[in-house]
Amino acid sequence: MAGRDRAGPSPIAADGGGAGAGRREDDRLGRDFTRLWRAYAASTLGTWLALDAFPLIAILLLHVGAAQVSMIAASGAVGALLAVPLGPWVEFQPKRRLMVRADLVRFAALLTVPVAYALDGLTFAHLLLAAMVVAVADVVFRGASGAHLKGLVPRRRLMDANGRFETVAWMSTAVGPPAGGALIGLLGPVVTVCLDAVSYVLSAWGIRAIRAPEPPPPVRGPRDAGIGEGWRAIAADATLRLLFANTVLVSALIMATAPLLTYRMLGDLGFSPLQYGLAFGVPCLGGIAGARASRRLVRRFGTRGILLGFGVARALWLVGLSIPATGLPALLLIMAVEMGMITCVGVFNPVYATERLRRTDDGRLARVLTAWTVSTRAAIAAATVLWGLLAAVTSPRIAIAVAGILLIATSLLLPWRGDGDRARRGRRSTREPPLPAARRRCW
Repeated sequence: MAGRDRAGPSPIAADGGGAGAGRREDDRLGRDFTRLWRAYAASTLGTWLALDAFPLIAILLLHVGAAQVSMIAASGAVGALLAVPLGPWVEFQPKRRLMVRADLVRFAALLTVPVAYALDGLTFAHLLLAAMVVAVADVVFRGASGAHLKGLVPRRRLMDANGRFETVAWMSTAVGPPAGGALIGLLGPVVTVCLDAVSYVLSAWGIRAIRAPEPPPPVRGPRDAGIGEGWRAIAADATLRLLFANTVLVSALIMATAPLLTYRMLGDLGFSPLQYGLAFGVPCLGGIAGARASRRLVRRFGTRGILLGFGVARALWLVGLSIPATGLPALLLIMAVEMGMITCVGVFNPVYATERLRRTDDGRLARVLTAWTVSTRAAIAAATVLWGLLAAVTSPRIAIAVAGILLIATSLLLPWRGDGDRARRGRRSTREPPLPAARRRCW
């Protein structure tokens, strides 16, 4: 997640806004956060406009086979693994500068594709290399951006910031693929790659415009040599450990069924491209509504209540996609299931992202986020291959049903034992910061 937005007359320090900031300015999170948010919006929209652009270029322009298309799909996981050694380096660097450089690297890597195509020199190896470079830069950006956001936004406003990022993410998801598909139909897939490249320049420009002084990076210690410290930090905190296992598995199971659902909709059910776009675009409105409601729900039910309630709720829907139906009932069923699941995800994600930031020490945050990203992408790649094999042996509908049942079981990995339970047994974590009185009432 990137943040961008806010720096009014008084720059935001690591612990919050200036003392003279007014209520209205505080509610808006400030101008530096606005700059960060706009940068995030630009890069996210560009990413969704160019959704599946590389596989389409490989199929339509390079005429490659299914195995090579699968290699492009796996390049994200390969890039994430290549980025593992960079985790410790990211931790001890100025985060804002790294974010700008990661954006520029992504811009340069993407720009080579239309240039090579214009010169009639585009090859599959070039496409694969560009995808992996973008994936590595993306992991670096994610690792740096979480630590940067925590230093830019007051601790009490992290929930607001993550909610706004989640809102724009779902808006881009709703608008980007249909618009990108129309552009691809009119001008070909290369044009969306150009737009995606430009979006990273806009993102770098927005981040570079932030005025607030950045907190200095942590000083490297004798035990700070590897990204393994990120996984150790996750394992050391009971709540982080459970959230890590839960979110990695949930992401893997949901994403593993995405190609199967696409195949089923366009193949078995015979949906048109328009129906396919509507089935995924309209439910994203639920994600927008969920993200906007997340802050109010936390105030009413508390962070733990939302993590547990919506953590379970988001896992109940996927199995519904395996219900036999055809024609219009099938389309409405898919839209209803996707709407329910995405709404719950829209509520859960900003709350979980905020809790992850709050529970992680600043000196290990970049490594924790890098470890989290690498693990998630590797799990998604492995699950996608496994579920493809399961669908080949059985059927896409059965494979989706199996994933849906397992997704419900992931609810067991949510942090059901809260900090209050551990405290009563004298085991409250010493790393957990005390909650303000208003927040304690929410728990």
